[in-house]
Amino acid sequence: MSQSPSLLTQIDVREALEQGLKERILIFDGAMGTMIQGFGLQEQDFQTEFTRGLPGAMLGNNEMLSLVRPDVIRSIHDDFLAAGADIIETNTFGANAISQADFATQSLVREQNLASARIARQAADAAMAQNPGIRRYVAGAIGPATKTLSLSERVDDPSYRSITFEQLKAAYREQVEALIEGGVDTLLVETIFDTLNAKAALVAIAEAHIDLGRRLPIQISVAITDASGRTLSGQTIEAFWHSIVHSKPLSVGVNCSLGAKDMRPHVAAL
Repeated sequence: MSQSPSLLTQIDVREALEQGLKERILIFDGAMGTMIQGFGLQEQDFQTEFTRGLPGAMLGNNEMLSLVRPDVIRSIHDDFLAAGADIIETNTFGANAISQADFATQSLVREQNLASARIARQAADAAMAQNPGIRRYVAGAIGPATKTLSLSERVDDPSYRSITFEQLKAAYREQVEALIEGGVDTLLVETIFDTLNAKAALVAIAEAHIDLGRRLPIQISVAITDASGRTLSGQTIEAFWHSIVHSKPLSVGVNCSLGAKDMRPHVAAL
């Protein structure tokens, strides 16, 4: 597989990140979704020759923008880098076959991830070329998917599941391989509300690392749903930590939850 060029090799990226974290706080970018909303895009901005004729609207399928409006995604990355972000996330939060099935675009998942990774990679490399003294990194964003393994979608049948672990793992595997090929520095499993979903992603990452012969740093971020400090599937922060520590993550954090002030005790618990 051909790899996108980077000013950082895959060999030294973890070492560089660990050294950077010893020296200072490294800053992530902000939310991609709200930045996209600021552009006031319309249905036609999400359409390509591949999607015309598909049932339903594409508006809101943000991952399609990496194929249709890469200028929008590049502009967002550039703005975050200019604001001082050390790590930017790819536009791939929902770029897996399970989530994309809601738009009938699951066949475009590989292209979405490749394009998104390359856009972010180019933006980060351009920022480093302009200021070689500051290293910038690309995190491959892996969202929780639109189906859950731990909770039933039917109130009358608690045992019901609309997806299996193997199906979700396969969807994540496709995403992970494309992100790696596209040139990301780390893999970020984020906004975790169901730890079993996250485990499917982590297993997919581990298998991809073995098969591709390359190991990228893993970053993990959980979503706390209320002041109790539990995830939507009921885990405490401590239980969550013990569920994912085997993957030897570079970092573990909290996102998309209660706001910075109310998240402090949960971050401290981590």
